[in-house]
Amino acid sequence: MAEIIRVENVKKIYRMGDNEVKALDGVSLVVEEGEFLIVMGPSGSGKTTLLHLMGCLDKPTEGEIYIAATAVSKLNDSQLAKIRNKMIGFVFQQFNLLPRLTALENVELPMIYAGVPKAVRRKKAKELLELVGLGDRLHHRPTQLSGGQMQRVAIARALANDPMVLLADEPTGNLDSKSGEEILKIFSELNERGQTIVIVTHDPEVAKHGDRIVRMRDGKIVSEEVNVHA
Repeated sequence: MAEIIRVENVKKIYRMGDNEVKALDGVSLVVEEGEFLIVMGPSGSGKTTLLHLMGCLDKPTEGEIYIAATAVSKLNDSQLAKIRNKMIGFVFQQFNLLPRLTALENVELPMIYAGVPKAVRRKKAKELLELVGLGDRLHHRPTQLSGGQMQRVAIARALANDPMVLLADEPTGNLDSKSGEEILKIFSELNERGQTIVIVTHDPEVAKHGDRIVRMRDGKIVSEEVNVHA
């Protein structure tokens, strides 16, 4: 399998006044094409920091991260933005939708930044919303949608530029259990279609959906297991 992301001996240190907080302490990890990886750990274990680094939202203090064989620590902000927009789709716990835009317009946003012509992006945004079961909610604004529906819009938006990898941070954290299960089903279906997915979570129910589970504690990877689906 081709490597999508390689994390090599990465450390991330945050300085808070005179104190140093070691969020990651020598983490190495490979994400392969087509994989459904779960990164688990309690609050403060470093899992969200790792996700942000893999998504080029931040840079490591030491070590290197490769996205599609490109070392990212030497890239400038505009090069990183290009990688984020073209190669990586993000899904956050808080949805991060723009309240004044309709579902359709929210999904179109990444394609606007990528310079996709209006007719093409509108058609694709509609198809993506249909894919996540929201074909009848195209013109609804976030305030007119449930939490589960907002997260579906966020997933559709994350898929807009055909990312190599989908990174999700506690994507069911703000949802009731039924909506959460529906969102995880969408992720599983996307993975079956070949989409590479990494989900960060503390929830064992979420972890059941992945192929491989990496567990973190105190900024280190402490165990790794292959998930055998029943």
